[in-house]
Amino acid sequence: MREITQHAVRLLERAQTGDPAGALAAAETVLRAATGDLVDGPACMHFARVVAYIALADPRGAIAAVEPMLIAAVREGSGGWQACALASRAWQRLRLGELDATEHDLDGVLHDLVSAEMLAAGEADPVAAVNSRVAVAIGYYELRLYELVEPQFRSAYEMSAADGGSNGNRAMWLINLAEMHLRWALELYQIHRVAEAEAHTTEAERYAVQAADEVSGDDAAVWRDNALLYAACARADRHDPTGAAVDIELYTGFLRKRGFTPDALALSRPFHAVALKRSGHPEAALAVLAEAAEALPPDADWLISASTHRTRAVLMAHLGSTDADATLAYGDSLAAALWRQRLNTLHAARTMHDLAMLRMQHEQVARAADLDPLTGIANRRAFDRTIELAAAHPGPVAVLLVDTDKFKVINDTCGHAAGDEALRAIAGALSAQVEPGDLIARLGGDEFAAVLFGADPIVAAAVASRMVLAVREIPDCIATVSIGIALGSSADLSALVCRADEAMYRIKRHGGDSFHQADDPPHSQAA
Repeated sequence: MREITQHAVRLLERAQTGDPAGALAAAETVLRAATGDLVDGPACMHFARVVAYIALADPRGAIAAVEPMLIAAVREGSGGWQACALASRAWQRLRLGELDATEHDLDGVLHDLVSAEMLAAGEADPVAAVNSRVAVAIGYYELRLYELVEPQFRSAYEMSAADGGSNGNRAMWLINLAEMHLRWALELYQIHRVAEAEAHTTEAERYAVQAADEVSGDDAAVWRDNALLYAACARADRHDPTGAAVDIELYTGFLRKRGFTPDALALSRPFHAVALKRSGHPEAALAVLAEAAEALPPDADWLISASTHRTRAVLMAHLGSTDADATLAYGDSLAAALWRQRLNTLHAARTMHDLAMLRMQHEQVARAADLDPLTGIANRRAFDRTIELAAAHPGPVAVLLVDTDKFKVINDTCGHAAGDEALRAIAGALSAQVEPGDLIARLGGDEFAAVLFGADPIVAAAVASRMVLAVREIPDCIATVSIGIALGSSADLSALVCRADEAMYRIKRHGGDSFHQADDPPHSQAA
């Protein structure tokens, strides 16, 4: 891992463990170090800045910080950091929409998340890859699209586990999966799908127990207690309600003493009540929920709030209250509506994902049709289409026609496999000399061409000179190249190709291994 990436990882941890303002200042110092402009800094450090704004509960700041991060990630060619940026923007848009209804943009959120998922899939760098999966998972989690969350957290876990060292993160992803299945179960209980809910608490227990076995690092004790709390919650509705009630109380006590985040404690209370009721202590269960309801803040998570009040109403009805029925009826209708909304969002996300996959596959097929399979550069089809398109956008252009010298000798003496290897090496040498916006193509056989947009005679000659030298310096290859150059307007590109071809044959007749510009005297290049 590069030093700058390690620094960014440390700042991410700092932002998430109590010092987001300090992490933000430190990230911005690093970002400005090169040129004084934030945008010129590395994408990984931009991500530390985005996360710092998120930890500061400033969604507008986080969304604004995404834009320079995207510029940096594109500049670096990093799909993973692009994915982190888009996914972070997505769930910050959701948070902003909760604060201001005019900012609600579900289509934009889903588009960002689907795009992020596609970009994350191709990332090789382990830090960017793991963070991109987690960022996408959080975005889908915010939308309660549990089916789409699990593959992302599992990928993050598998990548973390594959690093071969002690990595506390891998247990954290398992804990996240356990929590996700518990929340999924709570939603299913709200709509009376009990068997499905129990299947998810079974999964939650499996993940939680595995996490407790794998925790490591400085915070291992607190993460183990968290994992064991979730394992106990998962047993409440199934095979061990009595043991679950005891363990939930035990581990919530441990976590309170450690100053642990209240989220896990709030999630545990409906399960604690269920465990107490099922083990024969309904009054104690009701007391737990009364305390939990009293402790709910005004901005409490809706699912925790709904589960707390609904479970309390069920217990009150069990104990003979006639007032609980109206509460249950209202809660059931609201839960059903929220579930339908979730399914509609899931359908929209899957449809968008499928369309994006089809578009990506189409683009891959189109790109493959324009590539020469032997050398990997553009083929004759791409070259011809460039000529057609260039005519509609007149401007200065240089055409270089390249013919390989002594290629027949290689084929005749060393065989076609050696000839193919030589062509691949020549294509690589030629490609390295042109700018990203220019075109280099194999026209067929041992002939190549380059189109240099906006080039003047000096630039074209410099590129041709570099090409001749680069091919001459290919190890264990006797081939050289003859290059013809023609300059003019892209509107006359077809005519330029003919002139470049004539210039190429002129230098070839003078022995090759050099270049010649049309309408100039033959040029020879010293060895």
